[in-house]
Amino acid sequence: MSIAKKIAHKAEAVKGGAKKITGRVTGNRRLRAEGRGDQAKGNAKQAGAKLKDAVKH
Repeated sequence: MSIAKKIAHKAEAVKGGAKKITGRVTGNRRLRAEGRGDQAKGNAKQAGAKLKDAVKH
């Protein structure tokens, strides 16, 4: 997997974490839920990339 894709997946997870925290601080449930979803999606993509690299080697 390319470095650019790995960075993009990590950025998505970090962005989701930031949204989640912002939602928690402001009391915005929708933003908090959206952040959890983005974070989970980014983490899942990272896990898939790690698995793909492990199988490849």
